[in-house]
Amino acid sequence: MRKLISTKDLSHKEWLRYRKCGIGGSDAGAICGFNTYVSPMSVYYDKISDETEEFDNEAMRQGRDFEDYVARRFMEATGKKVRRANAIFYDEKHPFMIADVDRLIVGENAGLEIKTASPYVESQWTEGKIPLSYQMQCYHYMSIFQADCWYIAVLIYGREFKYYKIERDEEIMQSLIQIEKNFWENHMLKRIPPEPDGSKVANEVIAEHFKESNGSMIPLSGFDEKLSRRAEVIALLDKLTMEKNQIEQELKLFLGKAEIAQNDKFYVSWKPVVTNRIDAKLLKKEQSEIFKQYQKESYSRRFVVKVA
Repeated sequence: MRKLISTKDLSHKEWLRYRKCGIGGSDAGAICGFNTYVSPMSVYYDKISDETEEFDNEAMRQGRDFEDYVARRFMEATGKKVRRANAIFYDEKHPFMIADVDRLIVGENAGLEIKTASPYVESQWTEGKIPLSYQMQCYHYMSIFQADCWYIAVLIYGREFKYYKIERDEEIMQSLIQIEKNFWENHMLKRIPPEPDGSKVANEVIAEHFKESNGSMIPLSGFDEKLSRRAEVIALLDKLTMEKNQIEQELKLFLGKAEIAQNDKFYVSWKPVVTNRIDAKLLKKEQSEIFKQYQKESYSRRFVVKVA
């Protein structure tokens, strides 16, 4: 493990640039396919981009502001002392693996990963569970620092503070190294994007990076089998949707004017909901100037598949 750069006087923009030099802890879970919000494709396009967009939101701001608080709670709960590392490190054996850790444990060959979570995802932390993406992050750091273990502490806003100890696991770490090595050597270095995984995130990444078209036409080759399978999947989805709708219709007839039906296994409700929406057609007709004032043009590409 060696120091890549000190982060003490590093600007946020420079820090974002250095994160593109390798695979970081937060990238590890995404590359393994364990991150709901970031896909391997997202990581790839972020790394090859020259842009260092300083995206921020309220959740990210609160996460930063509560970092010191969570670290103090961890020290109070465990009696351990922690310190900042103030640097981005890399693995000498695998230089593509980099780490900017939250804290190191004083007097131990270990570190601390700090998380904050919304009460809406509290179930991900119940009964000793740790989200897989965060586990991979800790194993990534353990590998780079050759640490004996790694701690993770989480503050669930307004609910609970928890911490866990993740023991070193050579088998998991070797598998993780191979996954990251494959990603770096076969995708990043060769500039070949990972295969799409069908996720909503992958859809968003593709739409963002290929939002413009040039009007050209190219021969379609190598997709006949997949397009035939796509047609089969659509037919199957239609059939399943009809079956789902039929079951729901039977339940609605069973409920009649009742709002709730339940037993030991299931709870079913069919309650009235009032929704207020702007009548765009009426607004355009009666208040055309106001309609134009608030009209927003959006640009997207429409994807269509037809049988020739």
